[in-house]
Amino acid sequence: MSAVHHVRVGDGRVLIDRNTCALYLADAPAAALVERDGQVYLVPLSGPVAGGMLLKQRNAAGDRVLLATDFLAERGLGRFSAERDYAVRWVAEAGGLLIEELGKTAL
Repeated sequence: MSAVHHVRVGDGRVLIDRNTCALYLADAPAAALVERDGQVYLVPLSGPVAGGMLLKQRNAAGDRVLLATDFLAERGLGRFSAERDYAVRWVAEAGGLLIEELGKTAL
């Protein structure tokens, strides 16, 4: 049975702990939040023309943060919203982390 990983989402940002980063986003300087069929994925991006949003280091422990205010505001998790914990799992076909239940967040 595989370990369950989580991210915290709220206040217009996605907080990713260092263990999750090391496992799924180790070499990615940037990422994108993509919604497909009502599900939201955190897709790591790399390369000089990859685009996306920077995965900034949040603290000395190596946790990272992705600022996505507009994308998350559309799901009720924009600026000043309370943080919520979401389970994540890697979906190889999507090339990213599925953030469980985020696509179903209602205002």
